[in-house]
Amino acid sequence: MDKTVLLTGGAGFIGSHIAENYIAMGLKVVILDDLSSGTLNNLQTIINHENLDFYQGSILDRNLLQTIFNKHKISIINNHAAQKSVPASVADPIKDNELNVVGLLYLLEMVKEHPVERFIQASTGGALAKEIIGDERSKETDTPMITSPYALTKFAVEHYLSIYGELYGFDYALLRYANVYGPRQIADGECGVVPIFADNILAGRTSKLMTYADMPRGCTRDYIYVGDAAELNQLLIEQPQLQSGIYNVGSGIELAMMDIYEALEKAFDKEVAIEIAPPRAGDLRRSILDSSHLLATFNWQPHTSLEDGLMQLKQYYDEN
Repeated sequence: MDKTVLLTGGAGFIGSHIAENYIAMGLKVVILDDLSSGTLNNLQTIINHENLDFYQGSILDRNLLQTIFNKHKISIINNHAAQKSVPASVADPIKDNELNVVGLLYLLEMVKEHPVERFIQASTGGALAKEIIGDERSKETDTPMITSPYALTKFAVEHYLSIYGELYGFDYALLRYANVYGPRQIADGECGVVPIFADNILAGRTSKLMTYADMPRGCTRDYIYVGDAAELNQLLIEQPQLQSGIYNVGSGIELAMMDIYEALEKAFDKEVAIEIAPPRAGDLRRSILDSSHLLATFNWQPHTSLEDGLMQLKQYYDEN
């Protein structure tokens, strides 16, 4: 496939898996990553590939963006560069806005001078979910219950991309991911419950379970394996035409934090005590996604079970 993709955040957890798939497809891939959370080690299988160009830097560096767009004929942008932590957004909403909103706008401004045909954008299904009652699942058309600066910036991102897509004639897909987990994910402060729990279990450290009085097993979330997320990003490139819009990307299965902890104990064959703690500021109590729009549009849905995904994660820990 003779196309060039600009993949921001391409050395990160999700981005590096996408990069491997894109290289395998025969795409030319330009990665821009400041390595604040990603690493070149995540790209070790492709870093020397002839179709890969890597730039270390930020999407907030407009001069670097101009250099990249002048040098490479970018036809597709995939933006996975982001500030991804709800607690961090509460602590520093200005930084959250800069990375998530201003960074996107810098990319979109490049499109005025350097037109692209497609734009794939990572969004959030959890933080933009509706208030879940009973057996409901959050749909793309529901009004989100915005409870954090992170959710607000991601909501703004979706609207900016929609506006620019209409103004400058490119197709776009906004991917509202459920909680993505799998190999290469790092325990970044209070972000990423699976690697936090996994690291603690392997080290024999006590984890914290944030609970409510009426939810003793903790908040509930929807989880998706990173390999499935990367596969979807490949599918979106392969489509001759892309139906622009917002797509929930999740399993539709509601799991409490304690469910995840117990599944990790089983996968790693270890039992470690857990400590009960109060909930965090900005967190939603429940988040489960309805991904039927994705299935109806692309005939695709996540296929890796939690058990299989955690076994692949264990294999990754064993090898690293």
